[in-house]
Parts: sequence; structure tokens; C-alpha cells
Amino acid sequence: MHKSCLMLVALVLLPISSLLADDYDTGLEAFNTLDYEKALAIWQPLAEAGDANAQFGLGQMYGNGFGVMMDDAAALNWYGLAAEQGHGQALSNLAVMHQNGWGVEMNEAEAIRLFTLAAESGVAEAMTAVGRYYAMDFSDNYDPVVAYKWFSIAAMLDDLDAAAKIELIAPQMSAEQLDEATALVTEWKNENQAKLAAYDY
Repeated sequence: MHKSCLMLVALVLLPISSLLADDYDTGLEAFNTLDYEKALAIWQPLAEAGDANAQFGLGQMYGNGFGVMMDDAAALNWYGLAAEQGHGQALSNLAVMHQNGWGVEMNEAEAIRLFTLAAESGVAEAMTAVGRYYAMDFSDNYDPVVAYKWFSIAAMLDDLDAAAKIELIAPQMSAEQLDEATALVTEWKNENQAKLAAYDY
């Protein structure tokens, strides 16, 4: 059998998901080296086939005007499709768009819902956003226990803003509140070891 035939057989035997991941990574390399035309050419068909990472990549491109005309509607569409599959960073970016009214009516309630989903999936900046929301002592939603929980977890993931926020909110909390918040942090850590392991901290 010719070598070319052997190679074709090997490729056919590779899992489809592995091939998609390789293609996505090739697009990511192009994106990171500012070759947006190549990234778009690779990610577009992947995104249309349902690949969440590629959908998120297109959201970034259209949301920021990287290699394409900035288009909030397109960004919302691609982020939304990735978010439906549980893509954490897409959820967080979608939350930012709702929070700021970019391409959609400003909606703080929807933003915090999306930020919370992103935080639960392990996105540090989303955790800090949720913490800030519940740390506002002038708000009806003020909840220092929840705020401390998310600030603490984000700080473990090297979010410097979250670490600074802990120093501000902790002195305002009772011993009982601190104990409750610490227990919530421990519970989240125990249930999310895999997500924590993904970070080098």
C-alpha cells in the first residue's frame, strides 16, 4: 500500500472531535498572530458545524472588529450559540454585552444571570463581576457572603481585582458570615477540582 494511502487511512480513523480540535487550534494560532483572514476561513465552517470554541472565536472577531467589520448582532449570535453549549468565556462576554447594551437592550438582570453561569463554569473575571454585584451595600441585592465566596474563588485563580475586593469586604462581615462564606468556597472547590486544575496558580 502506498504511503499516501496509509496516511489517508490513519486520518479516517482519527476521531472527528480530534480533527475539529486540531483545526480550531490552527485557527487560534492564526488569530493570535493577527492573521484574521486565515482564522475566519478556518473557524467559520467549524462554527457553522456547531463547534463552540469556533463560535466563541467568531464572537470575538465580530465583537471587536478583528479582521471583519465590527458587528454586535453577529457577535451576539455567535456568543449565544457557544453559550448554549456551556462555553464559559462566551457566557461572560455575552454578559458584558447585556451589561453595556452592546447590540442589545441594556439588561443588568440578564447580565448577572449570564455572569453567574460563567462563574459556575470557572471563568475568573465572571466570578469577580458577580462578587461586585453582590458587594454593593447600597443595593437591594447586597449579599456579602455571596460576594466573598466569588471574590475568594477568583482570587485563587489569580484575579488581582478580586483579591483587593476581599480586603475591602471582609472587615464589614460578621464572624458568622465569614464562616458561611468560607464554607461555600470550600464546597465549590470540592465540587470543581477539574476546573481549578485547568489553572496554573
